Amino acid sequence: MFITPAFAAGTAPGGFDLMGFLPMIVIFALFWFLLVRPQQKRAKEQQKMLSEITKGDEVVTQGGILGRVTKAGEQYLTLEVANGVEVQIQRGAVAAKLEKGTLKSL
Repeated sequence: MFITPAFAAGTAPGGFDLMGFLPMIVIFALFWFLLVRPQQKRAKEQQKMLSEITKGDEVVTQGGILGRVTKAGEQYLTLEVANGVEVQIQRGAVAAKLEKGTLKSL
């Protein structure tokens, strides 16, 4: 008497509803392809660049210091930032590797 016929004919509650999870699956897929995957790709490229730094390369640090690598260790680099002025930095502090001759053009 109080239950409408349409509600009484509905499906039993408690079943697995794929359509309820579909929006969450789509959001997760978008999150993965737009945020996580590009970040992993950039991190892999940065690691490759850091491992390929050798003596004579010109680099810029995350602090904005430009210099030429004079000694390359496993964890530390020695940069010549001016004639006779050398600083030691961690290898991970390198932001980018510059093209040869960039320091001469400055």
